Amino acid sequence: MSATPIHRAPDSQAARQALALAGVFQSASLVDELARTGQVDPRAWETLINATVDTNPESFEAIYGGHPNNLRRGLETLEALVGRKQANPVVLRYGFSLLLLMNKLRTDRHMMDLLGQKLSHVQGQAEHFGSTHENVIASLGDAYQETISTFKTRIVVQGDPSLLQTRMMPERVRACLMAGIRFALLWHQQGGRRWKLVFQRKALRRALDSLG
Repeated sequence: MSATPIHRAPDSQAARQALALAGVFQSASLVDELARTGQVDPRAWETLINATVDTNPESFEAIYGGHPNNLRRGLETLEALVGRKQANPVVLRYGFSLLLLMNKLRTDRHMMDLLGQKLSHVQGQAEHFGSTHENVIASLGDAYQETISTFKTRIVVQGDPSLLQTRMMPERVRACLMAGIRFALLWHQQGGRRWKLVFQRKALRRALDSLG
């Protein structure tokens, strides 16, 4: 992926929360797209995978490649979340499920440590093969399956059964879900909380406006 010019940093915590939340819902959107069509937008996909593989970014902006348009798919989903666009209920369900799973993970120190070890291994692979190489995607999928998938709450992906059984498709879907968990943790670190999505919709709308 070619280098993207870094734009100015988001000037408020609300904007950072919105960008992190956009990453969650971009993951949800791509899971839905993969499950239904087998294809994804390359820019949206690479942004998610790069963010998940880079466990020690130099800045907040570096996580998503420095330009909000790298999270455009997720930002558009947030526009639906605040009532400005037609919502895809499946994508919203995936997104909120990722936030729920993140909360379970966040309070399970053993699972957090295990996931950290696995992502450290994935980062080493990415440095050797490149972040979107199928070996890296397979390892991200395995990491999700061996950690997040063991919780009682699980995400059941709807789609074309024949597509979901094709080579590398389960791994790609799980890698997307792992990216969603990564951005959900980032959202929480930036002060994001589920109750705010209910009671502070105006703040989210203003943040979306500030991101263009």
